[in-house]
Amino acid sequence: MTQALLKTIGIFGGTFDPVHIGHLRTALELRQLLELDEMRLLPNAQPPHRDQPGVSAEHRLAMLHLAVEDEPGLAVDDRELRRTGPSYTIDTLHEVRAELGEQVSICLCLGMDSLVALASWRHWQQLSELAHIVVAARPGWHLPVSGEVADWLADKVVTDPVALKTRTAGRVFVEELTLLPVSASRIREDLLAGRSVRYLTPERVVHYIDSNKLYVE
Repeated sequence: MTQALLKTIGIFGGTFDPVHIGHLRTALELRQLLELDEMRLLPNAQPPHRDQPGVSAEHRLAMLHLAVEDEPGLAVDDRELRRTGPSYTIDTLHEVRAELGEQVSICLCLGMDSLVALASWRHWQQLSELAHIVVAARPGWHLPVSGEVADWLADKVVTDPVALKTRTAGRVFVEELTLLPVSASRIREDLLAGRSVRYLTPERVVHYIDSNKLYVE
């Protein structure tokens, strides 16, 4: 008998400072390739492992809403902006799991660089108790072959994305994508230098940045 497939929600976090086409295309491709019921873009408030965002949470959230408003498969989840303190992913997953219940599959979407550094995350080994891990990797990728993360991955990696829909958590799947060579830091540099960022982020976001004079000093 064929096993019933679970409702599956993706979570894709970042500072989105600002959101750009690399973020959006990755989120959309993962939603389509994995046949997610929804992909949630989740802006960090205080990321523990990187520089703090250059503009306010309110501006970053507004730009994100503008960027996805015409794409029904992508949604914005602002829960980390409503919390105080560092934006720990484990806390977010506990919240999402409590809201969705135990019969929904959750896929935490990361880049390969984040996976390699996973042992520096708060309570990282518990992440798989709450969600699957989906890794967006560039062509030629390879998983860690030694160390704590490699040992943790040993019995979790699957090669069929359908496996993410038959259990609610606990698996790791790598999806090879041709990731666009766009970065938020380069966009900020261009804006500071007075260069156009058109086509690097949606036009609505460009207008928002210009009208609010963001990233210019």
